[in-house]
Amino acid sequence: MTYCLGMLLDEGLLVASDSRTNAGVDHIATFAKMHIFEEAGERLIVMMNSGNLATTQSVISLLRMRTQLKDEESILTVKTLYEVAELVGETVREVVNRDSDGHLSASNVDYGCSFIVAGQIKGEEPRLFNIYPQGNFIEATKDTMYFQIGESKYGKPIIDRVIRRDTPLAVAAKCALISFDSTIKSNLSVGLPIDMLLYRTDSFAKAIPHRIDAEDPYFRRIRQDWGKGLRQVFSKLPDASWFDE
Repeated sequence: MTYCLGMLLDEGLLVASDSRTNAGVDHIATFAKMHIFEEAGERLIVMMNSGNLATTQSVISLLRMRTQLKDEESILTVKTLYEVAELVGETVREVVNRDSDGHLSASNVDYGCSFIVAGQIKGEEPRLFNIYPQGNFIEATKDTMYFQIGESKYGKPIIDRVIRRDTPLAVAAKCALISFDSTIKSNLSVGLPIDMLLYRTDSFAKAIPHRIDAEDPYFRRIRQDWGKGLRQVFSKLPDASWFDE
């Protein structure tokens, strides 16, 4: 399992992903799930993946390989983020159809995967897409400004309570870390380190994700203060008036 989060805000984009992959409790490994395609001053595209590791690696490898082919349309040549989402969806279908064909299909393996695609191409506003295992997709709107893939339920409540379209990126980063901490605490299939990237609209700055591990002082303070604060607030809540009547 995994947990990936993308937010589309007035200030720009926030993307974050954990790095745990497992096939059972005795087969746990660390794989980065954030993949960056960029051209200085022209475009930044970030992809995050959840699902079958072999499928997602094949999809990313094909997309990177095709950026080197001069006569083939690629993530680095299409003119809109919508077309990027289309390319990702088509590649997902291509890999799944290939790997699930013939003798491989008899193994009952789930080849499905999901992607969050976020970024900006010059001439457009930043955009955010959720690519489904079937290759179709939806785009974030002013009413739905974030997407989660993977193990999303534990980290969703804090986002729903805090995040609005005008939330500053710094506040969104704090909320995202609490969302990840809640998920990690409740589900062993999600784990550190976390890769997080904040992108300001029209900056086209070099994408350098910040990696957060168990020793990160800010993350340690956030998780400690959040847990302490929850306990303090809970202790101040009144008991039910009808209890022990």
